[in-house]
Amino acid sequence: MKKLLIAALLAMTAVGTQAQTKSWTADNGNGTFTNPLFYDEFSDPDILRVGDDYYLAGTTMHAVPGLVILHSKDLVNWENVSYCFPRFDFPEDRFALKNHQEIYGQGIWAPCIRYANGQFYVFSNVNGKGLQCYTSKDIRGPWTHHNMKGNIYDLGVLFDDDGRVYAIHGYGTVKCTELEPDMSGPKEGTERVIIPEGNGVGEGHHMYKINGMYYLISTDYSPNGRTLCSRSKSIWGPYETCVITADETYGYHAASLTQVPRGEKYRIGQDGTKFGLGPVDKDATACTNAHQGGIVQFKDGSWWALFMMDFHSIGRTVCLMPMTWKDGWPMVGLEGNLGRAPRTWFKPGEAPQQTLPQPLPVREGSGYSQDEAAMGLSTPLHHREGQGGWSVPYNRSDDFNGKQLGRVWQWNHNPDDTKWSLKGGRLRIQAQPAEQLMWARNTLTQRVIGPKSVATVELNLKGMKDGDVCGLGNINVPCSWIGVSLPPSPSRRGGAEYLLRCFEQLTNDTVSVPIRLTGGKIWLRSIGDYDNDQAQYAYSVDGKTFQTVGRMMPLSYQLISFQGSRHALFAFNTKGKQGGYAEFDNFTVEEPCADRSGNIPYGKTFRIINKATGRPAVCDPHGLLYDTRQGDRSERTQFQIIDRGNGRVALKCVDGRYVKVYGEGLPGDVRFTKDEQEAEVFLWQDYLDHDFMLFSLKNHRYIGKSPTTGSPYSMDYVGADPARRNGSVLHWEE
Repeated sequence: MKKLLIAALLAMTAVGTQAQTKSWTADNGNGTFTNPLFYDEFSDPDILRVGDDYYLAGTTMHAVPGLVILHSKDLVNWENVSYCFPRFDFPEDRFALKNHQEIYGQGIWAPCIRYANGQFYVFSNVNGKGLQCYTSKDIRGPWTHHNMKGNIYDLGVLFDDDGRVYAIHGYGTVKCTELEPDMSGPKEGTERVIIPEGNGVGEGHHMYKINGMYYLISTDYSPNGRTLCSRSKSIWGPYETCVITADETYGYHAASLTQVPRGEKYRIGQDGTKFGLGPVDKDATACTNAHQGGIVQFKDGSWWALFMMDFHSIGRTVCLMPMTWKDGWPMVGLEGNLGRAPRTWFKPGEAPQQTLPQPLPVREGSGYSQDEAAMGLSTPLHHREGQGGWSVPYNRSDDFNGKQLGRVWQWNHNPDDTKWSLKGGRLRIQAQPAEQLMWARNTLTQRVIGPKSVATVELNLKGMKDGDVCGLGNINVPCSWIGVSLPPSPSRRGGAEYLLRCFEQLTNDTVSVPIRLTGGKIWLRSIGDYDNDQAQYAYSVDGKTFQTVGRMMPLSYQLISFQGSRHALFAFNTKGKQGGYAEFDNFTVEEPCADRSGNIPYGKTFRIINKATGRPAVCDPHGLLYDTRQGDRSERTQFQIIDRGNGRVALKCVDGRYVKVYGEGLPGDVRFTKDEQEAEVFLWQDYLDHDFMLFSLKNHRYIGKSPTTGSPYSMDYVGADPARRNGSVLHWEE
């Protein structure tokens, strides 16, 4: 199977194309969306509503430009409209990868975005520099930087009705500190503990005032990940707390974490470190589940959570989840299945009326409206229409013909702007001294996109000098790359003009292949299967036929740089001197899974295989939905779906009976009817690769069968387990 995947991905030809290929969007085009909102990294999301516009701010760590802001009209389709700063304006070498100083795993992170006093505020922390604030009257900038200092991080901010500004921060012991209204710093002597340790509350705080009540959304990872809400009638407490979501992983187990042997000192970018990839417990939720993020009320009154979730080597990305107010608590999910949320659901404002959770109206002057309710912008943003009538945050491909880099690109630390340029339709990077990729200045990066994608770049080598290495890499810990260097002079006399090299830091191993190139040009490719945490490099000397080099490399998520995999265009000199230059052209990203139009088997006859047992479902003559032996292909194992519109389906056995759920949905309640009008209506949950779940629009639970009890199918599953083997995740085969 892996060989077939690689062959298929190798066959993609992206050379010379300037058009944007179809990219992942959560919008299904039928009134529904499928999580994640983006299939690339977007950590620590915070959401803001201003009028009919929605803004999402996220972490950027050591990469610049920094503090990304996306804009949406519907909470599903997003585009990049701003970064808060083009580069770190701190003079220390560590912000620019100078003199072996770096900020990997540090930088700027966990932002809070708010709107008050006629302007936008984005608060965040820079390691060693304290609390930072960026303000602008226009979301597109320019932004003014306020270095507020102080030991406040991972914070939530509330602009209260009386004009006071509060920052909520701390892990376990939660503190509240009043801020100076001019953003000059924290108010001296105002810090107080509002939730003492011992209440199971974590970090990543998001504070709201709704109908006179203070609500604090936070996340905890000890001993396992979950998201909580604390509420009080006073900002200073006392607070009561409840869990609002836990164990929602959408069937993604915790990824392998990069490990360094105990007692061995690790320095970022040091080759020879004995890396290890930690064990994978496919049944463990760990901290993979949906956590840390903000909540927002949509313009129709419905409430939504935008929480991040770990998607293996991609890193952390954002999921959109409906919320239901229950006894005054903002619970993730829907009535009958609170705490969990469907992976596929109706877009905000487009759900059939009977499926809507009861909204909580916001009273005027409640405090929530001051931050985020209806305030128009002086220059409104118009949502950019993209593929199929919806939009994607970024154009990932770049032919470098423009005067500026595409908004998807970020530099690894502050670049030296005298050592790179856009010239003649190419990106030119001059090689500066570095012994290794992670120390190479002016490395241009963008996040990888899943679940599978292929990145290809054309590389022109005529400007290279002795000791230069340039190519395409993965900025991660451990890192890897495929590149080209000049071979020693004797090798050149033998006719090999260049040396193709593939380096993997995990094994500290380099594969070298002498090659001759026509016109000093080569095409390099990264083939990623990120849902399965693996990637491989390939190259071509003619831009048409690609050959893999090196092994299929395992990938990890890691808490050293706190980022997932990132494509990197680089050039550096290993001999400690200023080198020549490399020129990059026609960078393209192709996504074979982005087109999901065929993922629901409309018009097909198919079997349903339970992922937990490997056995087909069967329409039992006794009237129950059960399973049968693995090789059974009889008529009663064959199904079709009836399209009810908006992603809703009914399930029909080819013998003419329709699936209907009786009673409470307990085992044995999933039976049949011959009346099509009585057939159960499900919302199809697309889990990709023909995996799916069936979500009841009646009780908001899933159909499934226990792999251990022998009971027939039921409609009482709350969701998938991390390994997708609790009996609720199904697979269809035509």
